[in-house]
Amino acid sequence: MAGACHAGGMTNHLASASSPYLLQHADNPVDWWPWCQEALDEAKRRDVPILLSIGYAACHWCHVMAHESFETAEIADVMNEHFVNIKVDREERPDIDAIYMTATQAMTGQGGWPMTCFLTPDGKPFHCGTYYPPQPRMGMPSFPQLLDAVARAWRDRRDELVDAGAQIVSHLAEQTGPLTEAAVEAETLEKAVATLRSQFDDAAGGFGQAPKFPPSMVLEFLLRHHERTGSDAALAMVRSGAEAMARGGIYDQLGGGFARYSVDANWVVPHFEKMLYDNALLLRVYAHLARRTGSALARRIAEETAEYLLRDMRLPEEAFAASLDADTEGVEGLTYVWTPAQLTEVLGEEDGAWAAELFGVTPQGTFEEGASTLQLPTDPADVARWHRVRDQLLAARATRPQPARDDKVLAEWNGLTITALTEAGVALGNGAWVHAAEQAARYLLRVHLVDDRLRRSSMGARVGEAAGVLGDYACLAEGLLALHQATGETSWLTAATSLLDTAMTQFADPSSPGSYFDTTDDAEQLVHRPSDPGDNASPSGASALASALLTASALAGEAEAARYRDEVERMLNRNGMLLARAPRFAGNWLTVAEAAWSGPVQVAVVGADETARAELFTAAAGAAHGGAVVLAGPPGAEGVPLLADRPLVDGDAAAYVCRGYVCERPTTSADELVAALS
Repeated sequence: MAGACHAGGMTNHLASASSPYLLQHADNPVDWWPWCQEALDEAKRRDVPILLSIGYAACHWCHVMAHESFETAEIADVMNEHFVNIKVDREERPDIDAIYMTATQAMTGQGGWPMTCFLTPDGKPFHCGTYYPPQPRMGMPSFPQLLDAVARAWRDRRDELVDAGAQIVSHLAEQTGPLTEAAVEAETLEKAVATLRSQFDDAAGGFGQAPKFPPSMVLEFLLRHHERTGSDAALAMVRSGAEAMARGGIYDQLGGGFARYSVDANWVVPHFEKMLYDNALLLRVYAHLARRTGSALARRIAEETAEYLLRDMRLPEEAFAASLDADTEGVEGLTYVWTPAQLTEVLGEEDGAWAAELFGVTPQGTFEEGASTLQLPTDPADVARWHRVRDQLLAARATRPQPARDDKVLAEWNGLTITALTEAGVALGNGAWVHAAEQAARYLLRVHLVDDRLRRSSMGARVGEAAGVLGDYACLAEGLLALHQATGETSWLTAATSLLDTAMTQFADPSSPGSYFDTTDDAEQLVHRPSDPGDNASPSGASALASALLTASALAGEAEAARYRDEVERMLNRNGMLLARAPRFAGNWLTVAEAAWSGPVQVAVVGADETARAELFTAAAGAAHGGAVVLAGPPGAEGVPLLADRPLVDGDAAAYVCRGYVCERPTTSADELVAALS
């Protein structure tokens, strides 16, 4: 069943919502409802269609349509007269978003937000689109025209619309059914690299044309492939793509952190919203690249991105907020862009001119109205001057109006952040990042885990009603497993395996081994049960689950390890066709496959005390491939299966290296350990 509205007598039912996006619309003259059973019942009672509007708090064009249409009394009157109007935060309800995004793409050939769908009272979509202007524009009908056309069609041709809705739902089932099995072999991974190489933008880095999104998971795969095979081509793509993004306007050259995407193909002008998941995934990539290559640029970007997360995205409850808005006071990029005159005003003539040349700020501008985003084509020779200028500009920027922050806590995105901070902290030797990850994990287990089931979101330490989706369980489990490795604490492993066991039970498709739905088997019954294995801007729930299961298979007890590993093999083979045919949309699947082909590598470090273990653990953490499992502790530590039956060697700390089911002799030498892992 749909969630409860808790509406009371309000004419706009969003005032008690837990989503900042819904709260942005609580004062609209539109009679908005959240997605709930009462709203669906109201549409049936009134015998009118549903107008479903889906967006998120940081979305620029969502704000534009809200200002142009939803805040306009005349348009709101038409909406209220002819429709039951439902607002959905796509981040809070990704299951609803997935269904109607697939429908929108099927009807229009494209999708995006704001998403505007018209549904029958039982939720079947019969007309879908995205943004509509208040007046006709460039061949696009106005929103009032669309409302009038749909209202008249419902009155005069209702049977056609109902039939169309039924056909679309049938099409959704056909389009999202389980894939045909295809084994994932070493050749599959080689061909994926070749395909990616053919699609790579040698001039600007990354893949595709404008708009260009950070290919974080694909870069992680390519780096792992290089580690396993020594492929120069794979590493070259990682280096080029990572440097192009780090030096472009998509990266915040003053405050750290990445914007969601670049509106051009050269990473110059970002779409200014900053998403938690992007920065978590990219932190992981840059930290791993720094560990593998020693790149000073990669290390700096990893450090600045981690500090951005801790400074700007961390909430008082010690979890992490969902996003920063694309707009500031209704103007996109207002906080971030500069003119030469503004640089001079802050820095003076000499430093202002130097900064303009350094950051590519021109009189013509690279953005709008003569303003420029900041780029850093090369690191300046005068590092001290650069740091001084950057600090002055950042301080001046802090006095400007700032973008709003969506303080909603999402389990999935926080799970990605916990993993990234933990792995980066271990790889680059920053214990504060690991500690921050622990605090976020404790919050999620304390607030989001209700009766052993995960809730997706919370706000102000108040958990929401939306049930966790597969990505919530999988990404949080992966983060807890990273913490288990970094700290040796048994509780993280116990909590992770509990989440994984629930996911395997509640989300699996019993008719198709290795296939998973994105919602639980007892979740609200929507018109279609979503199941999308493709990786997009963030990992699919299924690929995230496969990743966590593979990691757990190297950490859990013998019985669980075998069960998890067998399931990973089934999942990879179920999605092998996706890996082979569309590697750009299977980046996380490919990282899982690389780790599986490497063993995954397991390093168990045993020592009588932390000091004895430290040198070997540090060596292993620096030399191990991505996807490897590295854990240290006293011999036979209770509740830590990886350390079982691994004694000291002649009384000294020792490291045990295994790949899959094959182990090497233990070593007490850090140099020997590095050589074994290389």
